[in-house]
Amino acid sequence: MPFSRPNVLWISTHDINPHLGCYAGVWPGAEQACTPRLDALAAEGVRFDRAFAAAPVCGPSRSAIVTGCFPPAIGTMHMRTRATPPPEVRLLSQYFREAGYWTGNTSFTDFQLEIPNPVYDVVGDHAHWRLRDDPDQPFFLAVHSLITHESQLYLDDDEFARRTPEARRVDEVELPPYHPDTPVYRKAWKRYLELVSQMDHWVGTILDELEEDGLADDTIVVFWSDHGLGMPRGKRWASELGFREPLIVRWPNRIAHGSAYDAPVGLMDLAPTMLAMCGLDVPGHMHGEVVLGPDGAPRARREEYVVSARDRMGEQEDTSRSIRDRRYRYTRHLHPDRSPMGHCEYPDHLATWTELRRLFSREAQQQLAFGQQPSILTDLQRSIVAASKRSAEELYDVEADPHEEHNLAGRPEYADVRQRLSDALDGRLAATGDLGQKPERELLAEWQPGGQRPHCADAVVEQHGELIEATCPTAGSIVAWTTDPPQDCVADRQPFQGYADDGRTWRLCTGPFTPPGPIWVKSWRIGFVPGADIPVAAPRPAVPTAP
Repeated sequence: MPFSRPNVLWISTHDINPHLGCYAGVWPGAEQACTPRLDALAAEGVRFDRAFAAAPVCGPSRSAIVTGCFPPAIGTMHMRTRATPPPEVRLLSQYFREAGYWTGNTSFTDFQLEIPNPVYDVVGDHAHWRLRDDPDQPFFLAVHSLITHESQLYLDDDEFARRTPEARRVDEVELPPYHPDTPVYRKAWKRYLELVSQMDHWVGTILDELEEDGLADDTIVVFWSDHGLGMPRGKRWASELGFREPLIVRWPNRIAHGSAYDAPVGLMDLAPTMLAMCGLDVPGHMHGEVVLGPDGAPRARREEYVVSARDRMGEQEDTSRSIRDRRYRYTRHLHPDRSPMGHCEYPDHLATWTELRRLFSREAQQQLAFGQQPSILTDLQRSIVAASKRSAEELYDVEADPHEEHNLAGRPEYADVRQRLSDALDGRLAATGDLGQKPERELLAEWQPGGQRPHCADAVVEQHGELIEATCPTAGSIVAWTTDPPQDCVADRQPFQGYADDGRTWRLCTGPFTPPGPIWVKSWRIGFVPGADIPVAAPRPAVPTAP
């Protein structure tokens, strides 16, 4: 049977704001970027001008992207956790695979969830649409790159040059007011723009392959970043800089060329939107909304707000909730006494972090040793480090104040705006639920009674003549079959990754089927220990009865 649904290609990067040339005039500093391939992609599709991550760090943010659900509602809000979400939660790839799509993901599976093997056909650096057995089968492929990850800012000079051979080199850079003008920050910002340039080249190679294979006209291409800039006040911060993302979608002959969507959207909207664009049903439990329809036309969200959250980062416990409309961002901190730059083992050794702490310490020496007023940092820069500068509530007119320099939360003339957004935030959290209000140890005790993950029930196999049907009584489970026998040695699950390749090819059980021979059936449930391999002998053909 011929396929008629479009392909879907996600191209994602790490740790950038809309520092792309096509966002010049929309995002401050975007004009400094050299991104001809992404600029061309935007000119051929729609550019989302107010797109926001659900969280300002990769794991929680990506959990929202691949499930369509708000992280505090499903337990994926704390960085470096393994949540057991409600039983209705699925990965987007599962819906596509159930609909007959080939699905792939290039290695990066930092979704805060343990991923059932059958939800992807291929996971690994080699994942590519060219691996499909049937070239006419539609595909959903998510391609990720670490080119712009914060870690790449701090490579030694030789290694940085080796990894960025196609980047446009940056001689001068204009620093934003929230970062001090020091050699450390100038170097970091120059490298950031060079990494963005290198990433743009990488995007171009993928788009060229799509064109070479004659698939460009039949493929929805989506470019996004997981959260904001990988420097202080961006990544890990509940701020505009932490949440604001580039988002571009191209669908030839459907989406108007060079269009712009200026209402707020969340990256959490991607999952339901992809399903809708491909003519598939959108599950009712998803918190994201459809922003593009099956005809490629923009759709208005039911809500004019996008809600985001910031929770534990590594070993630093904190809780912030933020809401954004077209103009304002309102943020509420449950622990305003804690520094927003509290100890976090991984970034604490990065040069931009140590530089800011060094300057803050020098200011303290000015006061303590010499009785001088601190003069090295500005109030805005100091607020990144000092708990004493943090307010319980923040309100910014982001359109007039894109760097969030002037907190309006305490000003009487903005009381109505503050109350409107505060009420909207409360309403949204009440509707979705907020597990971030519960101590993490209690959540872990619920997910892992006695310190052990619960077991998914084994699959139940019923034979009906030559047909077999496999189900599982565990709520939220998925069942699949394979002709590959169990392996004696299974690859370990890598740290921070949710997928462990077992070396077997799995096919989803979506109804009765005729097995090609002896098979094994297995069950999974996110957060549970998988069920056992159930061997199933090849059913014997029915013997015709004598007349």
